[in-house]
Amino acid sequence: MTLATTSAGIVRGTAAQVDGRSVRSFRGIPYAGSPAGKRRFLPPVPAADWTGIRDCTAPGPAAPQNPETPASPGRKPRSWSESGCLNLNVWTPDGGSRLPVLVWIHGGAYLSGSGSDALYGGARLAAATGTVVVTINYRLGALGFLHLGELLGADYADSSNLALLDQLEALRWVSRNIEAFGGDPGNVTVFGESAGAAAVGTLLGMPASRGLFRRAILQSGTAERYRSTEDSSRITLEFLKLCGLDRAYAAELLALPVERLLDAQEILVQRAAARTFAVPLPFQPTVGTPSLPAPPLESVRNGTNSDVDLLVGTNLNEGSFAVQMRPEHPSDPSYPERAAAVLADGGAVPGREEEYARALQSAVGSVPSGTELLEAAISDAVYRQPSNRLLDARQGSSGNTFSYLFSWRSPALGGKLGACHALDVPFVFRQLDSPEAAFLTGGAPPHGLSAMMSTAWAAFARAGRPAAEELPAWPPYAPGRRTMVLDEVPRVADDPRRELRQFWHVPPAG
Repeated sequence: MTLATTSAGIVRGTAAQVDGRSVRSFRGIPYAGSPAGKRRFLPPVPAADWTGIRDCTAPGPAAPQNPETPASPGRKPRSWSESGCLNLNVWTPDGGSRLPVLVWIHGGAYLSGSGSDALYGGARLAAATGTVVVTINYRLGALGFLHLGELLGADYADSSNLALLDQLEALRWVSRNIEAFGGDPGNVTVFGESAGAAAVGTLLGMPASRGLFRRAILQSGTAERYRSTEDSSRITLEFLKLCGLDRAYAAELLALPVERLLDAQEILVQRAAARTFAVPLPFQPTVGTPSLPAPPLESVRNGTNSDVDLLVGTNLNEGSFAVQMRPEHPSDPSYPERAAAVLADGGAVPGREEEYARALQSAVGSVPSGTELLEAAISDAVYRQPSNRLLDARQGSSGNTFSYLFSWRSPALGGKLGACHALDVPFVFRQLDSPEAAFLTGGAPPHGLSAMMSTAWAAFARAGRPAAEELPAWPPYAPGRRTMVLDEVPRVADDPRRELRQFWHVPPAG
């Protein structure tokens, strides 16, 4: 029997041999109290104490969510619970002490996902790198982001940032308890992918996050995923209408069955999907609220968490899923028009579509097809350029700043996906052979690249510099926008895809 003592009580976990090393795992540990009933749409509170030994040998429930459509290949259906979703998992090498801690925030467009997904199993990463790995759940969709302060009063002023407040509460739990699991509470790295990385980017700009983590890693993330109070209010009123309510009856949201909320949420998602060729994101944090007073990127630029070491990167073909797996593909000639819409949504000046196509041609060395143009536009607008702006906002920071570009191409769909969104995750977690990764990684993925990346991530968590024996020296991002290109043969590049970055940063001629 494997036991650990937390501030709320004793937990029982399991121990197993993983790649020749004994690893203890504790799953489903509550880090906060129930967010259901009278606590719906309110900030998290610490978990209540318990007596005796709490069984933490199986994953806890995910946050309420609709099934993903289409479901990711190899992924099992998730069970969820509104009352029990604020839980986390810990994997730790047996006998370790004061080890660096990696806290993972899962992605899923702020709508779906779980820290207990098999792809995020931390045992192999912990065993191979001598780190403590923590994965967390947090509130999603309407339950994590609905803006209700103007309708329900001051107690709900931060209802649109509850997902982030959950994550902060989980990090406070880590600060209080991780030493009992062999971790160093003074050396915590928060990392995430996609919406999880966007959460990390937002946490960087939140005043309340100071001191809760020493380092941060963003995999395909941004510090720009937020809304104004006006936009969030508009979405809230639309959501109310879908629930059959109006302003006068907004308080009924507190008692509606969670399934009703999920039904309304799904309609909102479908409406958002019809308005974009990229990723529908109907729920996002809200700026101008108590916990997020200013845009996160602005706060970072002004020095918030400037002492935090930061590693930021994207995958070469981030937009390929949205292009290759979107149903009812029209003929190729319509793709330039779609790319123009994506560029405009991303903030590019209208009318510069041909200029963007020329920049892409210069970057890749050939005339891009319509699908390549759309994929690049999505990659740039949603992921790469926001990442570049975050890297540039760190100028003058006392913390180290590093950049990467993941470029190993997936064999899926005959290679059409390329280095697609989320492909980096099984490499970091050493899960290349798991059923959940098989669709993307194929039959012969490069295990050496996985070992390099996980070792570099752990080295960064340990001492603030990503390093691995098989990697060339990884220089800081500035000067020169130096970037590690992660492939079977990694290399350092100065300002990769410079032409596309310049398109977004340099005004058009004339």
